[in-house]
Amino acid sequence: MTRIAVDAMSGDHGAPVAVEAVMASLRAHPDLEIIVVGDADALNKEIARHRKADVGDRLTVQHAAEVVGMCESPARSLRQKKDSSMRVSINLVQQGSASACVSAGNTGALMATARFVLKTLAGIDRPAIVSPIPSRRGHTLMLDLGANAECTPEQLFQFAVMGAVLAEAVHSVDSPRVGLLNIGAEEMKGNVQIQQAGKLIGDSELNYIGFVEGDDIYIGDVDVVVCDGFVGNVALKTSEGLGKLIAQFLREEFSRNALTRTAALFAMPVLRAFRRRVDPRQYNGATFIGLQGTVIKSHGDADAVAFASAIDVARMEVEQQVPERIRTLLAHSLGE
Repeated sequence: MTRIAVDAMSGDHGAPVAVEAVMASLRAHPDLEIIVVGDADALNKEIARHRKADVGDRLTVQHAAEVVGMCESPARSLRQKKDSSMRVSINLVQQGSASACVSAGNTGALMATARFVLKTLAGIDRPAIVSPIPSRRGHTLMLDLGANAECTPEQLFQFAVMGAVLAEAVHSVDSPRVGLLNIGAEEMKGNVQIQQAGKLIGDSELNYIGFVEGDDIYIGDVDVVVCDGFVGNVALKTSEGLGKLIAQFLREEFSRNALTRTAALFAMPVLRAFRRRVDPRQYNGATFIGLQGTVIKSHGDADAVAFASAIDVARMEVEQQVPERIRTLLAHSLGE
């Protein structure tokens, strides 16, 4: 059995969405156990709205009296909210009562708490945020997406190792192609930091394909794109904005007049297929990779379908023993 702790109180929607997602995940995976963490009265009321008999004793409630706000400072939440649903969920991983934690809460607070409680793997300076990005090939893993605004060449190399392990272990990519995000693909491009990182990755046993540019994230022959958190977060938010803009333009054009509304009816099968391919809910669940434990961040505004996707990411990473595989590959890459 895989046991996951779910912070059911954080995020924009709290217990109703979290519990619905938990019930769906338990029904879909008979070998899964979940501990929902938060206000016990509120959680039990939500659970009562579902057919708990369907999941038997694989669902338990762990009371936590506090909630970390979405705009709360990470330092304050770490010092003052030791009985928050977020902290208790992470504590369950540290204690071995759960193998992973899933939360839709404050990203900064979640990262600070996870790093403080779980610590980083040996050989990893800083954890990174990694998530799949829709691409021509299906998806591309990209890291870091915002945890580390500035990175040394050695840290970028560590990100490359962690991304390659995740791509192989969870996404079933044999010998994943790793690229370093740069302002050009030519060898002389980029600053000193990028140049040095490229040499470190190139000298390793990773399948390094060299520098890649922004468009390669979506249409290139690359499986893992490595960058610092400043660049990664800007690229991610730009992508999200572009997706919303395209959707808005399509709605406007198809509703412009009677002719375009008629055309929309004929185009509906194609539009639905397109929507399925880029549906952000199926990509929900960013990994805080590099920790001595599995922590998955769901989007704060996630609905039940998206939250269930994040739970599934946690389940797969636990089953594939991602932290241990990172530790082994990193030690091998460093010749230890």
